[in-house]
Amino acid sequence: MGYGKRSIFVTLIVMVFMAKLGTLGRSGFIRKTNDSMRLIMTTFVGFLIGFLIGISFPSVNITKLHFPSSIASYNEDKNSGIKTQALLNHAWISTHNNNSLLNSTSTTKIYVSTNPKGAERLPPEIIVPESDFYLRRLWGNPSEDLLATISLFNWFFPHVALQFPPWFPFPVAGSSPLWLPVPVPLVAGSVSCAGPSVPSLAVGPMAALPSSFVALWLLLLDNLLAFCLPISDWDLSFEQKYLVTFTVGYEQKKNIDAAVKKFSGNFTLLLFHYDGRTSEWDEFEWSKRAIHVSARKQTKWWYAKRFLHPNIVAPYEYIFIWDEDLGLEHFNAERYIELVKKHDLEISQPGLEPNNGLTWQMTKRRGDREVHKETEERPGWCTDPHLPPCAAFVEIMAPVFSRNAWKCVWHMIQNDLVHGWGLDFALRKCVEPAHEKIGVVDSQWIVHQVVPSLGNQGQSEKGKAPWEGVRERCRKEWGIFQTRLADAEKAYYKKMGIAPPNATSV
Repeated sequence: MGYGKRSIFVTLIVMVFMAKLGTLGRSGFIRKTNDSMRLIMTTFVGFLIGFLIGISFPSVNITKLHFPSSIASYNEDKNSGIKTQALLNHAWISTHNNNSLLNSTSTTKIYVSTNPKGAERLPPEIIVPESDFYLRRLWGNPSEDLLATISLFNWFFPHVALQFPPWFPFPVAGSSPLWLPVPVPLVAGSVSCAGPSVPSLAVGPMAALPSSFVALWLLLLDNLLAFCLPISDWDLSFEQKYLVTFTVGYEQKKNIDAAVKKFSGNFTLLLFHYDGRTSEWDEFEWSKRAIHVSARKQTKWWYAKRFLHPNIVAPYEYIFIWDEDLGLEHFNAERYIELVKKHDLEISQPGLEPNNGLTWQMTKRRGDREVHKETEERPGWCTDPHLPPCAAFVEIMAPVFSRNAWKCVWHMIQNDLVHGWGLDFALRKCVEPAHEKIGVVDSQWIVHQVVPSLGNQGQSEKGKAPWEGVRERCRKEWGIFQTRLADAEKAYYKKMGIAPPNATSV
């Protein structure tokens, strides 16, 4: 109860008491005027004394008085024997304790300004700012949801990727082919929990491999260890190191099935479905371990902005954001990662087969090298040899981002510009020096099959085919994005009071 209400309450009590005294002191011999004056004075003095007494009492909040169950049930049990004095004593003690608690709470409130926005009132140790796409069980211990990858083969021979299927001769660098006559079902036992792909194992430099005999026994021992696990544990996930996403329609299922098998168990697979058909993909065993997100008639950049926040994909070293119409016959994902790390590429893409769907010379595969970072374009296309499209440039059909690069790129993606046109020219803003950190991996190349499946999801307007409306929207978005980026840079330089550089366009 606040000071004002408490004072009025006590004042009223004192006034009644004083009025009672005045009544007892009056007699019939005193004149009426004296009675009235005495009543007025009594009222005034009572009000003054009540106010002074009221403000001297501690604050009492009736709603916060906690009574024991015996007192709370007094009305139900009239024979409980609880005395009024005991009730008042308990009320006073409870009030005193509550005041102490309130004063203590006010000095121990948590507020950490360095916490994420909106979470300042939480203790830092409880905050989990990042997440992942690892699948979790509905039962068991949370700490046991993810299996650690333990392989004797990997322990002895880390780094070089080997692809199965059965009875396949594995090429050995600087040596003769290594034959591992191990049936795939057996080998699959050791890596079946690792992800939605054809089994693959990371083994070490082949120069260090003593013999195919040793390698064979290590693989067999790995499989024996795997089969010793309880069957229920085969449903556990591994903590994959990389993420690959495809934006797909069901009509491209065969192509996606072939593409997925080029990615090892080190990859989490995420499918974005623009046609709303998800359950049909369960005909593929790998689909049951993939992540499926469905929203009709949306592009991969719409999905990426909404589902690939940097805090969600933070566990992954590299993020592949690929189209569905890519031929991966000559591509090995593990080998690709090795080359990206070797050449220190933050943003990259595989080289494109020159005869199919080629737009820019920069992305054209070169057969005489592992990686290239610059090229020559048509006359007048490049004002600077270190700028797009002659360098610091990859296309948006099959980009691969490092974790750090994606943190920047994600923030540059516009919510309303869903096709991503113009983004490829602006990727250089996110790495430094861009002409060294962005490149094309030639020795792991792909084919752009140019299947306009998403384009056909458009709407026919003014007699135009659906794909024509989609293409027109793409061009509009490119212009809008160029304008926004240029205006944003101008605004920044103006605010900082510095002259903008000559090349600020997308």
